[in-house]
Amino acid sequence: MSSIDDIRAERVRKLEEIKKAGIEPFPVSPEKSFLISDILANFNKIKKPIFICGRIMAIRSHGGSVFFDVNDGSGILQAYLKKDDVSKEQFFLFEKADIGDFVELKGKLFKTKKKEKTLKIGKWRFLAKSLLPLPEKWHGLQDIEERFRKRYLDLLMNQEVKERFLMRSRIISELRDILIKNGFIEVETPILQPLAGGALAEPFTTHHNSLDIDLNLRIAPELYLKKLLIGGFNKVFEIGRNFRNEGIDVTHNPEFTMLELYEAYQDAKGLRQQTEKFLKELIKKIFKKPEIVFEENKINFNKKFSEISYYEVLKRYALIIDAGKEDRNGISLKAKQFGIKVEDFETKEKIMDNIYKKMCRPKIIQPTFIIDYPVGTSPLAKRMENNKEMIDRFQLVIAGMEIINGFSELNDPVDQKERFAVQDKAKEAGDKEVSPSDKDYLEAMEYGMPPAAGLGIGIDRLVMLLTNTKNIREVILFPTLRPKK
Repeated sequence: MSSIDDIRAERVRKLEEIKKAGIEPFPVSPEKSFLISDILANFNKIKKPIFICGRIMAIRSHGGSVFFDVNDGSGILQAYLKKDDVSKEQFFLFEKADIGDFVELKGKLFKTKKKEKTLKIGKWRFLAKSLLPLPEKWHGLQDIEERFRKRYLDLLMNQEVKERFLMRSRIISELRDILIKNGFIEVETPILQPLAGGALAEPFTTHHNSLDIDLNLRIAPELYLKKLLIGGFNKVFEIGRNFRNEGIDVTHNPEFTMLELYEAYQDAKGLRQQTEKFLKELIKKIFKKPEIVFEENKINFNKKFSEISYYEVLKRYALIIDAGKEDRNGISLKAKQFGIKVEDFETKEKIMDNIYKKMCRPKIIQPTFIIDYPVGTSPLAKRMENNKEMIDRFQLVIAGMEIINGFSELNDPVDQKERFAVQDKAKEAGDKEVSPSDKDYLEAMEYGMPPAAGLGIGIDRLVMLLTNTKNIREVILFPTLRPKK
């Protein structure tokens, strides 16, 4: 078997011969009259000569004729080049063609004796000469990281992978349509931010030379979106990239896509109801039925989503009978029993959340809203009217994954300032995930912020759920990887 270097050298030789013959192997303007998918769908109706463009995926030579398969991204069509039907130069030029080359073909459609839909070529030319061979369909891309590094080959050789990313595109498109139909407007907020706020996460930092200031890649667009509520936009959403300098695992990638939406004159309960309605509409549009399969579980979207309090979840799955009354030492002891590392700077609420993530969340399979959280779990959520130690927050968990996080938005600037002060102390104690006080946001709040509710949807995890995919890197086209040595 020839080495990659030998194959490349042979193709370079062919390329040079093509150029010496006065033929342009990389022409500027291709001519195309039909997509292959349209040809296959309307095969019997197309009588005139047509042009197609695409990549050669297979070649079968038979002396004075050649059959080869062409893929234009929409489908695959067999092409037939016969020595008697084209000029001598055109026929022998095909000896310089290889699998992977892009070509433009002109010809008439016909069916072979085996009833195979085929294009009989009258004229053809190169559009791009490939120098490296495509991997073999079943054996070429065995290394998982190599698939991610060379996603272009993964997409080309694996139809299932391509279909998954087409589904991702459709999910985002359908979500956008649903929100716009319900009166939300799409906006764009800064990705480079002086302060990384709106979530608990360590940011990536950079420096702007002209302004001579340090900036952060956003960890969330939340505070900017809520400034738009203050500015009079009542329903806003943004779909965009967030960046968090955290670990990589099956549900986390440092660069990920989030949909965040905010609605004035709304609360967490109303937003939960609206969210359930939107998700059920999305599932119905895509699957035409209210049930999906994730791993070995059937997920039912037909029933009303369950609701359970955060403390009840800890009681049921972590056997913490009354988490609200436990002190930090008691919660720390529980965490250590579960093999969870506890840092000195971590608050009781942070430790509880780590217990919840390890011991509770993976056991929640059917769509379930976790509600009623302690104040310390979110500095931007509104306190409940009947219990000021709790916040009006929810998370939607499906198949053991957090899909949505939302809450009634804190709009009291005095309370917000006090909670930012608590965060400042945690940051001074060494918590890298806590953001410093955002004085600009506090000033905006003091002009008056309407009551509102908001949420964030992890698009990547939602796509994982709806495509029955176990690893987040399988639903991100180019996931973050360590550079190859």
